[in-house]
Amino acid sequence: MRITKRTNIAIRLLMFCAVNPDRLVTKAEIAERCNTSESHLAQIVNRLGQLGFLRTQRGRTGGVTLGRPMSEISVGEVFRKLEENVPVAECFADVDNTCPLTEACRLRHVLVEAVEAFYLRLDKVTLDELVCGNDALVSIFCTPTCLKQA
Repeated sequence: MRITKRTNIAIRLLMFCAVNPDRLVTKAEIAERCNTSESHLAQIVNRLGQLGFLRTQRGRTGGVTLGRPMSEISVGEVFRKLEENVPVAECFADVDNTCPLTEACRLRHVLVEAVEAFYLRLDKVTLDELVCGNDALVSIFCTPTCLKQA
């Protein structure tokens, strides 16, 4: 299974916010540390905000922060919400499905089970497990702003 770039960046973004829990972080900071463009990031921030994973504040002093505690953010839930419209294989697509085997293929059922097992495993992983005690991650994500506050 391949994870979309959007979901990959979303997890990086959530980890960045988790490493900086006591302040609003800006899209510019996140884009720099997560190696992505601000325009692409803006779409992801918007979606994560709609889903309740982030709280956003607009304006000159605006930024983003986690929308709920790290221990309540399951990686599986994030993946499910962001990947829900991405077909695993052509036969799962509502449009552009040209596979002639769709009605008879037994592989489709195996893939459904495999994808569910994948998500069930990720459901057991919370954001705090990815961040807490991860000094290497903190050193990558720590910005001059967070160093001043330390």
